Amino acid sequence: MKVGEVEIKWLGHSGFLIENSKIIYIDPYNIREGLPKADIILITHSHYDHCSVADLQKIVKEGTRIFVTADGQSKIARFEVPIRMEVVSPGQSFDLGTVKISTLAAYNTDKPFHSQDEGLVGYLIKTNDVIIYHAGDTDKIDEMQKLTGYSNNFVALLPVSGRYVMTAEEAHEAAKLIRPNIAIPMHWGSIVGGREDAEEFKELCEADGIHVEILKKE
Repeated sequence: MKVGEVEIKWLGHSGFLIENSKIIYIDPYNIREGLPKADIILITHSHYDHCSVADLQKIVKEGTRIFVTADGQSKIARFEVPIRMEVVSPGQSFDLGTVKISTLAAYNTDKPFHSQDEGLVGYLIKTNDVIIYHAGDTDKIDEMQKLTGYSNNFVALLPVSGRYVMTAEEAHEAAKLIRPNIAIPMHWGSIVGGREDAEEFKELCEADGIHVEILKKE
């Protein structure tokens, strides 16, 4: 789907491709061959379905800049081509010219899979007057209050499958808090969660005036 001058493609699970002046991937997992090579790759944490070296091999090129949390640093150590690695933690900002990236906390509040002290992240990407929030693997957390107040072209990519992340109902509560122009459900259709979770999220959100797009896997 296109938002302003930015193309957003869902690659399955929590993976996305964002195209404008840069080719940006977030958490690519089980992606197909033949996708464009990456200028920037954003990794939210080290779990195999978010930091997949086999999938990264498909899209890295010389000079690709990979942002990764400390728990995934060792997985990004070697590629056949030289890349640039940036180890990140919550609360950082990076100015890459036409793209600006910030890291936000991502963690579970009532389950053990992603603890707050691990320093896992979500990402806020600003480019071409479009703001994209990829929540990472998280529950609804207090840090999301920092995202209120954005107006035009604010897109939120929110996990909806439950078990390891928010359920559809919990993701709806997060969407009500941050009020994006467009919410896109993720973290479904692969390891855990199905289309019914995405559809429930859409129904709940649209009853509260929040527009939801369920993207087709690229």
